[in-house]
Amino acid sequence: MSHERSINTLLAMVLLALLAGSRPALSQEIVVLGSMDRTIEWLKARDWWGEEKHVTELTVPHTMLAAYGSTWPSDAQAVPVPVKKELFYRMMLPLIMHANVMVIAEREKLESYREQLAAGKSLSAESMADLRELVPLLRIADEEGAAALGDSGDALLEVIDTALYRLDIIPAGLALGQAAYESGYGTSRFAVQGNALFGQWTYGDKGMAPEQARKELGKYGIATFNWPFDSVRGYFLNLSSHPAYEDFRSLRAKLRAEGKPLESLVLADGLVRYSERGQEYVDALKAMIRVNNLAIADNATFRDEPLSFIVGAGDDAEADKMRGEIEGLRASGELAIIIDSMKLE
Repeated sequence: MSHERSINTLLAMVLLALLAGSRPALSQEIVVLGSMDRTIEWLKARDWWGEEKHVTELTVPHTMLAAYGSTWPSDAQAVPVPVKKELFYRMMLPLIMHANVMVIAEREKLESYREQLAAGKSLSAESMADLRELVPLLRIADEEGAAALGDSGDALLEVIDTALYRLDIIPAGLALGQAAYESGYGTSRFAVQGNALFGQWTYGDKGMAPEQARKELGKYGIATFNWPFDSVRGYFLNLSSHPAYEDFRSLRAKLRAEGKPLESLVLADGLVRYSERGQEYVDALKAMIRVNNLAIADNATFRDEPLSFIVGAGDDAEADKMRGEIEGLRASGELAIIIDSMKLE
């Protein structure tokens, strides 16, 4: 593994920690996993392997996959399909749950802004800066429109209501099913080379070109990401903002208004436009959720433990080398330099 790859891996872990809401401590645990057998041993030691008891609540280790091993596609072919599936789901679920934690935190802020406006108060400069960043992401207005927002009034209240409508949780079982379906359990070329786990399209010169591109659709590709969590975050923003998924958002809002749970199998019906296959895609997705019992993840909770990061290596020898390089970067202070150079504070 090159020194450059070490830097990129650490950049991923730094950003994930920052997205969690706090600057990462230099002592934060980084777990480097090598061979398939060692990985499964580690998962068993964390009590995160084997059939779940469906009568009890699913509790999940607070881990974040920062990079998976380069040999995953070939390793996945060498193990029984149930093992491949379980490895994928175990690594993906915490990422999806973490994204939902971020969504809930943002919704709580939006609710507090709404209460302030309803009470006739103006929002602070800090609150307005938060809104002006969020509004373009949710496609409520462009950056110019967001910059023009006033700090009070009915127009701002309408913007907040729209943001609350668009930004809401996505059931973990549904996201797991789509990630598995779209990425071939993380083994597709797009997943391996670009961390593209949800098959999101992009136009122009961005993204990875399909091997058999359709000229009638213009110049398009599959959106790529620097690390797995960025793909998850992109997927959440896509379902929250793209016009094609209005049916999904409308169905979700209806369920919430009626006090009903946001369930994977129910909300899958809102994704007819996610694929050109339409209803056939939805039926296949729902079958995947049922067969793999993914709905158990809808109400999963994180265990009460510190956030840690997982980095995959091709084998045990590479894992040992990566551990040494990571500790060298930590000891030398390069990690702090990377954080400062990113200017994310």
